[in-house]
Amino acid sequence: MKAHAGPAEIARVCERIESLGFKPHIIPGEQRTAIGITGNNSPIDPADFEDLPGVAEAIRVSKPYKLVSRETKRENTAVTVNGVRVGCGDLVLCGGPCSVESRDQILECAHAVKAAGAQLLRGGAYKPRTSPYSFQGLGEAGLRYLAEAREATGLGIVTEAIDVETFDLVESYADCVQIGARNMQNFSLLRRAGRSRKPILLKRGMSSTLEEFLMAAEYILADGNYNVILCERGVRTFADHTRNTLDLSVVPAVQSLSHLPIIVDPSHGTGKRDKVLPMALAALAAGAAGLIVEVHPNPEKALSDGYQSLDPAQFAELAEDCRAISALLTSRRRVPVLAN
Repeated sequence: MKAHAGPAEIARVCERIESLGFKPHIIPGEQRTAIGITGNNSPIDPADFEDLPGVAEAIRVSKPYKLVSRETKRENTAVTVNGVRVGCGDLVLCGGPCSVESRDQILECAHAVKAAGAQLLRGGAYKPRTSPYSFQGLGEAGLRYLAEAREATGLGIVTEAIDVETFDLVESYADCVQIGARNMQNFSLLRRAGRSRKPILLKRGMSSTLEEFLMAAEYILADGNYNVILCERGVRTFADHTRNTLDLSVVPAVQSLSHLPIIVDPSHGTGKRDKVLPMALAALAAGAAGLIVEVHPNPEKALSDGYQSLDPAQFAELAEDCRAISALLTSRRRVPVLAN
């Protein structure tokens, strides 16, 4: 739509789309609104829409991921989580334990994360684990502790929903609902996330291609939720010096193909505490909108992923270094280029 297009003109375009038997998707932007069309099995003639008031242009989207594609929306999408805008150019840091283990643990961690300058708190109340005998999380009690931590610190809460059955409960507590790597292609869960009004953090599957990653996001947008944050968390390769192989090349690749913001998880991406800081800095240099990092008050006693978790002092150091890198990159982007 044109920059000055109003609600009546947008509604008229949607009516035209519906009259043809298709589904309109209104995707607001900073400067103008885009309207995606799904449900068509063959190409649509752009002339069906170009003559409508308020329409700037009608573009055929060549990618299989229609709504996620930058062809549909050229400007970047910024997703707001508890007042924090992810993807607007400002550094966003999310820290916290893999699992919420107790009230004292998550409160201590929340205060440490807040003191380091992070804006969001992560923590799992429900944990999908490789072994059925491993700690599976505290369930609703963990969600209540997260809500208490938010009340105490003002941090937005990012926590995982592992199935459709518990999604409603997680949604009622979370500021952002995470869909983990193991569930990236759990299509019923993706569709439920698409009906949510909460932002969704979608992690890349451990063996997924870039197209599969973006198609998973498409499921969420296709059901009406356009507030999706992508997250690279490492993929499985032949390498054995780290838990996963952190694929930072996917960051600029996503940014060239999609308008959605992408952040990076250097904790799961490496699986080793001493690798988290350098890969966090590399992720920001690659263009990531932010980081999600595992932090625990006492990593050696963590019930899950302690070997890749930072202690509060290490996270404070990471946050300081990340702000320095972010400030440098921002200043370089603002330097004018003078022609000879």
